[in-house]
Amino acid sequence: MCGISGAVGHKDISQDLFEGIRNLEYRGYDSCGVALMNSTKLIVRKNIGGVEEFYQKENVLRHKSHLGIAHTRWATHGKVTRENTHPMLSTDKAFAVVHNGIISNYRELRSKLQKDGVKFVSETDTEVVPHLMQKLFKQTGNVEKAFVKMLGMLEGTYAVVLITKYHPDVIFCARKESPLMLGIGDEVKYVGSDFNAFIEHTKNAVIIEDEEYVVLTRDSYTVKNFITGEEIQKPITKIEWDSETSKKGGYPHYMLKEIYEQPQTILNALEVDEKALDDVVDYMKDRPTYLVGVGTTFYVAKYAKYIFSRLAGRFFPSISSDEFVALSPVDRNSLVLAISQSGETYDTLTALKHAKAKGAKTAAIVNVIGSTLSRMVDRVILQGSGPEICVISTKAALAQMVILTNLAMRLALKTRKMTKKEYNEGIRALKEMPEIIGNVLNERSGFIHRIANNYKNIKHWLYLGRGIYYPVALESALKMKEVAYVHAEGMPGGFLKHGTLAMIDKDIYSVVFMPPPCEKELYQSTLSSVAEIRARSGFVLGIHFDERGKNRDLFSEELILPAVPPLVAPLLQLVLAQLFAYFTATSLKRNVDKPRSLAKSVTVG
Repeated sequence: MCGISGAVGHKDISQDLFEGIRNLEYRGYDSCGVALMNSTKLIVRKNIGGVEEFYQKENVLRHKSHLGIAHTRWATHGKVTRENTHPMLSTDKAFAVVHNGIISNYRELRSKLQKDGVKFVSETDTEVVPHLMQKLFKQTGNVEKAFVKMLGMLEGTYAVVLITKYHPDVIFCARKESPLMLGIGDEVKYVGSDFNAFIEHTKNAVIIEDEEYVVLTRDSYTVKNFITGEEIQKPITKIEWDSETSKKGGYPHYMLKEIYEQPQTILNALEVDEKALDDVVDYMKDRPTYLVGVGTTFYVAKYAKYIFSRLAGRFFPSISSDEFVALSPVDRNSLVLAISQSGETYDTLTALKHAKAKGAKTAAIVNVIGSTLSRMVDRVILQGSGPEICVISTKAALAQMVILTNLAMRLALKTRKMTKKEYNEGIRALKEMPEIIGNVLNERSGFIHRIANNYKNIKHWLYLGRGIYYPVALESALKMKEVAYVHAEGMPGGFLKHGTLAMIDKDIYSVVFMPPPCEKELYQSTLSSVAEIRARSGFVLGIHFDERGKNRDLFSEELILPAVPPLVAPLLQLVLAQLFAYFTATSLKRNVDKPRSLAKSVTVG
């Protein structure tokens, strides 16, 4: 889950390296470090804190170099300390290593090295790598041979990048189940955890696969399989993202920028490749289908479960990726549809590997072109949301919901559960969403800010919804937990009278997602949940579509939305809930884009 950046060039790469690792900070920001080659000497600087703080504190940019590697850490093995910060050095300071992933057999390797007299200075699994390199180089006298031999000794998942004084113009790197790619510029070659490491300098990328290693110089790159030794010719992938879209553009936080980008995100989602959509629908038509995701994408999958049931009359179970192996009865007649923003989520990749081993067909909705997930599945839908820099997912999740709604309508049309007229009406409703969301963001944000500020010190929130509004409640509660560090629990409204009503008092506040009144049965049952809370003097923030004053005594506070078709009403409510979480976080002075203990792409199990 850490971020790796590296560069080698004909010019000073120090500034490029800084920009690259700063752009990867959403992958982890507990600490940061850099190793630069100065003639035949390695200069290593590292410390706890974010990238910009570290660079200023250590005055790193005063060091000029043509080759370097950098790392921003999300702590797994070992506390957040300077000693546990990458790069890790060999005892003789000849090898510097940065690493993303988990080396599962590091205790065994560490024990053997300690018996050889090696003294470890960190608690990390990574530190075994430079010490092994020092030992194996003494045996072989050849860095590349030592590197390959060392890789053969590692178990687990990793992206490893190494530089050494013995080759002051070469970067060695390798991948096994952890993302890594090259950026191919004219004067500088780059390596990074993802495109953001070099997108400001080149859009030409080479994606490294599992069990491949690279010898990278300023003028060339050689890719080989570290099991067979076979050299591999790699195609260049063109990145379509514009680096400017990764910048804040005047917004105080990426999260707010990405919330406000959602009108365009929906338009992009409605313009995805129709053939890719129809290919997935063809798979769904005749197969039991499982919807898989974890965290936010699990709630997206739960949302999709309701959409497919409502529109296409099909029940597709939604399963959290981390529980999929234990729960799923998949076989060669099944389809597993995975949902991921990064395309590198460890639990989701594990679920897909299990599905493929059972002979199931696989498909994915993913945001990052060239990601592991996008290349693993039989069919892929690239959602085209552009970079999402904030650790908290907003626009990517909404885009996935729109695409899944489109899939459900296409499946309903193909299986004659929906007429062409109904399908066109649904598409029209989705196409009208961008303008409506834009207006709501501009017109309602002040109300939301006021409510968030007034109730920022509330410690406990219930988020309640019935039917398809239940997964909206779950995802909205997750936003509040992630970004504001406030306890929030999403649940079906019907749960209230089965135990939760006992919790209602002056300290428990509720958010209730009301369906449009035209959904009469769902609307009335949700009203009953509100009445149950209010009868016990509980606070209710109602997010609803009624005209102002209709339920004057029902809600303690209300956020009123314009009337929209039931198909898109939950999506509009989700946007308001995202903004409510954002303003609560800013009122509490939280680190919005980089919440504590979290990282964007969870690439470890």
